[in-house]
Amino acid sequence: MKRLIKKQVFVPVLAVAIFVGASSFKSDFFEIAKQIEIFTTLFKELNMNYVDETNPAELMDSAIKNMLGELDPYTQFLNEQDVESYKINNSGEYSGIGALVRSYESKLVVVEPYEGYAADKAGLKAGDEIIKIGETLVADFDDNAGELLKGANNSTVEVTFVRQGETKTTSITREGVEVDAVPFYDMIDEKTGYIVLARFNRKASKQTQLALQDLKGRGAERLVLDLRGNPGGLLSEAINVTNLFVPKGELIVTTKSKVKKFNQEYRTKNKPEDVDIPLVVLINGKSASASEIVSGGLQDLDRAVILGARSFGKGLVQRPLKLTYGTQLKVTISRYYTPSGRCIQSLDYWNRDAEGNAVRNTKFNEFTTKNGRKVWDGGGVMPDVTIESLKTNSLIDALEANNIIFDFATNYFYEHNFDDVSDFSFSESDYMAFKSYVKEQNFTFQTKTEKLLEESINADDSLLGQDVQEKYKDLLLAVNRGKITALDSYKKEIQKNLEDEIITRYFYRNGLYKYYLNHDDAILTAKELLANNSKYNGILQ
Repeated sequence: MKRLIKKQVFVPVLAVAIFVGASSFKSDFFEIAKQIEIFTTLFKELNMNYVDETNPAELMDSAIKNMLGELDPYTQFLNEQDVESYKINNSGEYSGIGALVRSYESKLVVVEPYEGYAADKAGLKAGDEIIKIGETLVADFDDNAGELLKGANNSTVEVTFVRQGETKTTSITREGVEVDAVPFYDMIDEKTGYIVLARFNRKASKQTQLALQDLKGRGAERLVLDLRGNPGGLLSEAINVTNLFVPKGELIVTTKSKVKKFNQEYRTKNKPEDVDIPLVVLINGKSASASEIVSGGLQDLDRAVILGARSFGKGLVQRPLKLTYGTQLKVTISRYYTPSGRCIQSLDYWNRDAEGNAVRNTKFNEFTTKNGRKVWDGGGVMPDVTIESLKTNSLIDALEANNIIFDFATNYFYEHNFDDVSDFSFSESDYMAFKSYVKEQNFTFQTKTEKLLEESINADDSLLGQDVQEKYKDLLLAVNRGKITALDSYKKEIQKNLEDEIITRYFYRNGLYKYYLNHDDAILTAKELLANNSKYNGILQ
């Protein structure tokens, strides 16, 4: 990546810089026009002369996706359906069945039916595998079959699904779905309020403000703001949420880009709700983007104690640009910087390894908060207080990526009964059953150590010799044994994920948050910290 060179103040040098810059722009413009002409000619000739019939739309879609694949994963081409989904995510309202689904080639898996909405009322449960929508088999549908579940209010769709090996059908009447930015808030104790901010759609700051006002009316003198699992959203809402706790005119974010008009400073514009209430913000590895603007900003301004695990590390800003025929390009236009001047982007998509994977930053620069505390860039937002059970690692990531935790929770739900969330308990024998389940699934994943060992073994057989190769193989076996042992070493972290998944099956998301109030490590630690003024203030000083 090119390093920025400081501008000199001498007039002759500045004039040369302007001249060179203009020449560079013209050169780039010519190169862009040249490549467009080459591609247009190629695309035309290919479709006219190829031996078999081609599908121009599919070819172009593939070409665009492969081209953008060379950049960061957030720069995306949005077709007309994607544009509509993008609007829905930002507005928090749409018409459909009210469920989160995961798409596969031959099925849609219900990940979470929203309590009280159409899918829930029709009896769908997490883990159900939808194989047919109306008269359309999911396996025969080329695009994302999840789009077939959307439709006008009061329209009906029949779905066929598989549950625990049994095929069932149900009729679902679509309805308007409102996705709340704040799905839950309550009192942890008589003086401590708790707000879950799950996404940064257009409702985020207003719903957070109303929740805060209500909690203060119920006696809240301190607050826990939960951003765990929040993937982000609108930059403007991140500024507005931060504004609830800091004065008007405070710098929250600076964006820097090669395009001058995208270089901006974002300051708070409104009267704050409460600049004095003691505040703890919870984050984890799935807190990203706008969540990191809020947590990073409040940390840099020494306005809140950040508690949990290191955040995701997305310091890139996207903007949708309109194209023709109702399509858009969601393009990364800049990097954002917190008030202290740090960019928390953790992955370098412009300097990849030999396999084309983005390289994770390992060298961090030191910055200081308003009170002079040390903070660092390049690796997400680091919490002031770490909660071990919120940490993740390659084992937990692999268990989730292979749906081991999700599938175990599905089976568990049909084998156990609980009438109330207060009755729920995940026992030692339950965890033993999980370990047995992992082994039955022939679950495997490759650690970085294994990868290096295998590369070393295969590097030069004749050079290493038989004895060395055998020792390498012994090491690989030891690593494999270590992975099984890791199920015990990381029991607390894994059990946390299991409990979250299982409780949601019985008592929905609302029940999970109620369970958190009395059982969650992060919330209990936050409550204790907020009750200790000297310890709380000591961290911020």
